[in-house]
Amino acid sequence: MHIHFIAIGGSAMHNLAIALKQKGYEITGSDDEIFEPSLSRLKANGLLPSYTGWNPDVITSKLDAVVLGMHARSDNPELLKAKELGLKIYSYPEYLYEQTKEKKRIVVGGSHGKTTTTAMIMHVLKYCDIKFDYMVGAQLEGFDNMVAFSDDSEYAVFEGDEYLTSPIDPRPKFHVYKPSIGIILGIAWDHINVFPTFEIYQNQFLKYINCIEPNGTLIYCAEDQNVLNTVAEVKRTDIELIPYKTHPYKVDKAGNYFLLNGTNEYKQKVFGAHNMQNISAALNACLKAGIKPEQFYRAISTFPGAAKRLQTLAKNESTTVFLDFAHSPSKVSATVKAVKETFSHRKLIACLELHTFSSLTKEFLSQYKNALADADIPFVFYNPKTIEHKKLPPLKPEEVATNFGISVKSVFTNAQELINDLHKIAAANACFLIMTSGNFSGMDLNKLAHDLCL
Repeated sequence: MHIHFIAIGGSAMHNLAIALKQKGYEITGSDDEIFEPSLSRLKANGLLPSYTGWNPDVITSKLDAVVLGMHARSDNPELLKAKELGLKIYSYPEYLYEQTKEKKRIVVGGSHGKTTTTAMIMHVLKYCDIKFDYMVGAQLEGFDNMVAFSDDSEYAVFEGDEYLTSPIDPRPKFHVYKPSIGIILGIAWDHINVFPTFEIYQNQFLKYINCIEPNGTLIYCAEDQNVLNTVAEVKRTDIELIPYKTHPYKVDKAGNYFLLNGTNEYKQKVFGAHNMQNISAALNACLKAGIKPEQFYRAISTFPGAAKRLQTLAKNESTTVFLDFAHSPSKVSATVKAVKETFSHRKLIACLELHTFSSLTKEFLSQYKNALADADIPFVFYNPKTIEHKKLPPLKPEEVATNFGISVKSVFTNAQELINDLHKIAAANACFLIMTSGNFSGMDLNKLAHDLCL
C-alpha cells in the first residue's frame, strides 16, 4: 500500500504518516515548509521529503491513495494531478476513520479540554492493558507518537476537533469520525473565520451528535448550558444519553487534589476544577469501554497530564512557571481559575498571547471580557506581524485592553518589553502562567521560566 501525503509536515499529518509507515505502508510526502518538531521526526523515520515545495510528477497511477493536509490549498498542483488521475483522495480525518471503521470509536469533542480528556482515556486504557488505536493533539508521556493503529484492537480513541476537515471538505473533523461513544465537554464560540456566528458554531455539535453510530452513546457535560441547550434539540431515540458533572473532590492545604468516591480518596497529579470535570467525562467513557470503577481510579491517579496543558516549565520553593495551550476565552478563564484555586496563597501573573484568527479579530475580542479576572497581574501580548500574516485589520492595544477589562499598560506588542516587565515582578511566592497556541514571537519559554525561578 503506497500512500502519498500532500502537506506532510503538519502536526497531525506527520504523525499519521509515521503511524502508517510503522504499520508497514510505503509512505511518501511533500510540503512547502516543515518546522520542528515535524522536521526532526520525519527525518528520524525516513520520511522527510527530498525536495521543498510541490512536484506533480510524484503523483502517478501507482499510488493507492493520497492524504490531503489542511495546510495545502485547493489549487495545489499535486492535488490537481491526483484528481486528474482519479486517485482516491482522503483528508487525514477520513483516513483515520478508514483505518478504524470496524472498531468502536471514542471521540472527545468540545470547545475546551479535548486533548486532556483524550489523554486521560488513553492513559487509563493503557494502564489497564487494553489495546487501542488513537489520535491526540499533543505528545503524551508513555506514547511515542500522536497517532497509532493496530490490527487487533477493539477501540479507537480520537480527539475530535471541530475545525474544517481539508481545503476541499468543509465538514468539521469530528463529523467524519462517526463515534460509537461521543463526548461533548463544553461549547463556547471559537473559529470565527469559519463559524461567523455562535449559532452556526453551536449547530456543528448538534450535527456531531447526529453522526453518532446507531445504538451509540453521547456523554455530555450537564454543567454547561450551551451543551444542555444543544442536547435538548436531539431528536434521536436510538442513542444512550449520559450526562455528567464535575467529579466530587477536595483540595488540602498544600494544594493537592483528591477525587472522592464513597469513603475512598485518590490523590491526583493534575489540578483545577476543570480537570476534575474532565475526569468525570473520562470516567464515563472508560466505564462504557468495560473498565471497572476501581481500575479507573487507580489508573487516573497516575495520570501526569498532557504537554502544554498546565505543564510545569520550572519551579523552586516559592515560584512555579506553567505553560498552557489555552487561547479561547472559556479555556483561558478555566485555566486561570485552576491555578488561582490551587495556589490561592500565591500571586498569579497570567500572560496570554493572542495568536489565533479568532483572538485577533476585533468582532471576537469582546468574548474575552474578564477572562483574566482571577489573575493578580494580567498581561496580554500579540504580534502585529501575525495580524498582517492573517490579513486581518490592525488592532490597537487600547482596543485589546478595553475588551479584556485590563489596563492598556498590560498589553504588549513587543516580546522583549514583556520579558523585561516580567523580570521586574518579585517572583517569590508567585505563579507565572504562560498561555499560548503560538510561541511569543520565538521567545525561549524554557529559558524565561528558569530565569524567573532563579
